Amino acid sequence: MSQKLDQETTSVEPCFAVQLSATRRGARLARLLTERQLADWGVPYEAAAQVVAELAANAVLHGRVPGRDFRLVLRLGDTGTLRIEVTDARGDRVPRGPDPVDGEAETGRGLRIVAAYAERWGVREAPAHAKTVWAELTPGRGPV
Repeated sequence: MSQKLDQETTSVEPCFAVQLSATRRGARLARLLTERQLADWGVPYEAAAQVVAELAANAVLHGRVPGRDFRLVLRLGDTGTLRIEVTDARGDRVPRGPDPVDGEAETGRGLRIVAAYAERWGVREAPAHAKTVWAELTPGRGPV
């Protein structure tokens, strides 16, 4: 008896994932790796680099647990939408929407930057009491 194999092909979306130390150096490396990966994919990276920089900095500043890393994932969808995910070890510290920022303040602008570049963003639980902050944006589009 002969079997007919399914000839249907499935598209695989480009994906990049890396585990980085929850340090300032790890956050900086997240941004640099994002720029390099998106350049390799032929995708404009300026907006994505800003979003990654903010999410990675937040993971290091607010989501750090000694001895645990954070994870960066980049996924490029069929429609050109880029999904950025940063997972850190502090699922108990969930970010709120951007608060109004005092013009003199030196902090508090990170999620406002993410919201400006992303079409949408959010937070979801991750395994081991962690959380993932994600953002979706169209590369090449500037801030809203």
